[in-house]
Amino acid sequence: MRMGLTGGIACGKSTAARCFEALGAAVIDADRLSRSLVEPGSEALGLIAEHFGSQILTEGALNRRMLGGIVFKNDAERRWLNDLLHPRIHREALRLADEAESRGQVAVYEAALLFEVGAERDFHPVVAVVTSREMQIKRLMDRDRCDEAAALLRLKAQMPAEEKAHLADYVIENDGDLVLLRAQVEAIWKKVVGERGERGNQWMDGGNQVK
Repeated sequence: MRMGLTGGIACGKSTAARCFEALGAAVIDADRLSRSLVEPGSEALGLIAEHFGSQILTEGALNRRMLGGIVFKNDAERRWLNDLLHPRIHREALRLADEAESRGQVAVYEAALLFEVGAERDFHPVVAVVTSREMQIKRLMDRDRCDEAAALLRLKAQMPAEEKAHLADYVIENDGDLVLLRAQVEAIWKKVVGERGERGNQWMDGGNQVK
């Protein structure tokens, strides 16, 4: 089985992914794949530097903050970057999902832009993690140490949370604490996977703040 896990920025998607992992899932992180694709010397990084200029590099590595400052203010540049990276990310995600299935694991593909790039065709059912807009802005500002204007720019670049919720098969509402998030993840896991999936590591320790 290949599940999709999506949600807006700072909604708690990665925390939900760790909960699924604790239940035995093999989590495939689109953001981690993206980072590996643009490592120094990679083909993708060369194309990005050619398109945006060498100033996008810092000691040969991608300056992600500078790139984000460009693409979140320019829809055309963001589309160009997505068209470059997402087909490559998707191919690698499918390869890793094949490996997980061959081991008898459920693959969970964690991707913020799952619907935007059409990846839901290959990862089903889809779980969307949502939170209130106010909570999302606050978490994003706290996490990235940015002001409200910068946070709103990032939110504008993504599909609205209510639309993701409408398209998803299951929705996790993440306005509460970690205990409530865990309970929702476990309920979905039992419904989708059933009792055949062995529980992985015990639930992670730590505080109740979901980030």
